[in-house]
Amino acid sequence: MVRNDINDLQAFLAVARERSFTRAAAKLGVSQSALSHTVRGLEESLGLRLLTRTTRSVSPTEAGQRLLSTVGPHFDEIGAELAALSELREKPAGTLRITAAEHAASTVLWPRLAAFLPDYPDIRVEVNIDYGLTDIAAERFDAGIRLGEQVARDMIAVRISPDVRMTVVGTPTYFSTHPQPVSPQALATHACIGLRLPTYGGLYAWEFEKDGRELKVRVDGQLVFNSSPPILNAALAGFGLAYLPEDMVLGHCAAGRLQRVLDDWCPTFPGYHLYYPSRRQPSPAFSVLVDALRYRD
Repeated sequence: MVRNDINDLQAFLAVARERSFTRAAAKLGVSQSALSHTVRGLEESLGLRLLTRTTRSVSPTEAGQRLLSTVGPHFDEIGAELAALSELREKPAGTLRITAAEHAASTVLWPRLAAFLPDYPDIRVEVNIDYGLTDIAAERFDAGIRLGEQVARDMIAVRISPDVRMTVVGTPTYFSTHPQPVSPQALATHACIGLRLPTYGGLYAWEFEKDGRELKVRVDGQLVFNSSPPILNAALAGFGLAYLPEDMVLGHCAAGRLQRVLDDWCPTFPGYHLYYPSRRQPSPAFSVLVDALRYRD
């Protein structure tokens, strides 16, 4: 492929990813008119329309999306290889982008970063809080953090935490007017604080397990949040029962602010894992970060 074809593809990828000629032009350091001309030239040479343009937005056509999905990752790999070569110096350097759920970011990732970063002043870390199962390759993240059971099989996964046990809690005041549930099914009569996750397409069903029997219970209540900290705050305020990672509530339980119920039904999930594409060539900065995050018994 000639140099012009490569430049044209890079121009198209920038517009398709940014969904904007203005932002893509600024990123590439060219004028908007020149970028538009380049993309139209590529469309004419292929005989296909790659982008749908309106006065307010730009989006890939079916052919454009296919080109973005197939060619984009190869350009990213080339860029990653060149970046890795440029970082071959005594001190690891560069920006690392990681996506993680809020609980993992605050309880696992942040404590390790706080100890790690002072020794590597040339490494920058960008953390994106997201409860969805982000396509890290498409979104150009270096890695993601999820529970072990949520990591795709084509990814390299590195355990960074012990197993995560869930628990159901409520305040003593709440239980003074509501009987403690003796089974997950009894939650139907309780006010429960819901969690909405993008990966579930609705409210998260609380998961339970006992003697090999698994149950998923859909709960109801006045409040629904999309992250764990406000659920904990609502539970502490007496608005109902919460289903949370055990480590978030231990201190409150010890102080008598919360009481645990259904302990014999609450499951333990595989711990958090850092995951990244198997084809990724780790940079020196990424390698030292993985080693710092690795869970050691």
